[in-house]
Amino acid sequence: MVLDLMPLYISFKLALVTTVCLLVVGLPVAYLLAYHRFRGKTLVEATVSLPIVLPPTVLGFFLLVAMGNHSPLGRFYTDMFGQPLAFSFEGLVVASILYSLPFAVQPMQNAFEHVDRTLIDAGRTLGCSRTGVFFRVIIPASRRGIITGSVLAFAHTLGEFGVVLMVGGSIPGVTRVASISIYESVETLNYTEALVMSLILLAISFTVLSCVYYINRRERILI
Repeated sequence: MVLDLMPLYISFKLALVTTVCLLVVGLPVAYLLAYHRFRGKTLVEATVSLPIVLPPTVLGFFLLVAMGNHSPLGRFYTDMFGQPLAFSFEGLVVASILYSLPFAVQPMQNAFEHVDRTLIDAGRTLGCSRTGVFFRVIIPASRRGIITGSVLAFAHTLGEFGVVLMVGGSIPGVTRVASISIYESVETLNYTEALVMSLILLAISFTVLSCVYYINRRERILI
């Protein structure tokens, strides 16, 4: 049996790109929710957390409609890049960012809320701007939450199925990720390939989560 490793490569690539994007998007969102009061904050928090309880196929359907050629976003993307957003790797990235957003934002927000306020006040007293305090005080003090959010987002994206199937389908070498490969192997009664791919994903997920628990426990000991 020759195992096709391309789905694993696409899953890793998707998880890595999604995690980096979620760091860029998630940190400001978590900061906003942790330190600002504004009208509609509850609705924003509920919207961010919605993918946790929303069935992946429902989210995938809405995203597929939003990315389709008949939608403004889909037409704009096709006009700009000459290819549709749906059933593309870029479409998978957009879907994965939205689907894994709460897994990144919630640990970061929780970490921000537990930063000692005296440290923030000291930074501002010393002349730091809000941006300076964010990067020099809040980020270093919240590194455990940031690491946890990043790892959870990576692991969650790595195991995606429903959303990526709806938005990307199963195009070999483009959108056929490991979870879809496992499903198709089972459908064709190729249990050996499904077992090997499943064991690989299990080992990777276990290793990633073990590393983040080890890092967090070590930092608690040092503190």
